[in-house]
Amino acid sequence: MFDAEKRLVLKTALEIKANGLVSLSGGNVSLRLPGGRFLVTPSGMIYDDMTPGDVVLIDDQCRVVEGCRRPSSDSAALVYMFRHMPWVNAIIHTHQPYATAAGFVTDVIPAFLVTLIDANRGAVNVAPFTPSSDVGMGRLAVQYAGSAWAVVLRHHGVMAYGPTMKDALYSAVYLEEACKTYMAARAVGPVPALDPRDIETEAAGWLSYGQPAAETPQPQEEHP
Repeated sequence: MFDAEKRLVLKTALEIKANGLVSLSGGNVSLRLPGGRFLVTPSGMIYDDMTPGDVVLIDDQCRVVEGCRRPSSDSAALVYMFRHMPWVNAIIHTHQPYATAAGFVTDVIPAFLVTLIDANRGAVNVAPFTPSSDVGMGRLAVQYAGSAWAVVLRHHGVMAYGPTMKDALYSAVYLEEACKTYMAARAVGPVPALDPRDIETEAAGWLSYGQPAAETPQPQEEHP
């Protein structure tokens, strides 16, 4: 079931690896499906070794519905986020270095750069540390989300998310790009703040960015 969606999950996993946001088997990618089910990358598998068939279908209790692999060890945190953020349909968890580094020097990555404003929808909060595989990762991500489409997990990485997988991918990739700039600027001095009116104008411009081509179809209910 959901072959196209499984291919999308794997394609996204390979994309975050290609962009240096994870290494080997780090992080995970997940997608909401109809009927309270989710696709998630398998635990501990190197992305380059995966096939779409390795992507695991789970229910809202993290039980495997379809697949021969164990789902991501972060599945409970991911399901918690999906449950408490009903507008979110895709979540990407990474260990991206620059955003994680920024989380050591600030509690909020400000809306200081156009790509961050566009893809992350505003300033990105930094959440306290919780251990890997703990549902607390999801609880803190929800608590610290604010209006942004990403949260930095201190001492850990990032949760990026959005209404579509493309939105979540843009959030993760552009957050890392913005944090490279932020850390470079912080190394030599303070980062100037943008006027809130300029932030609002920039955010509005993103709504018309890109081409009007159809998005990836929303997953439809399938029956064996």
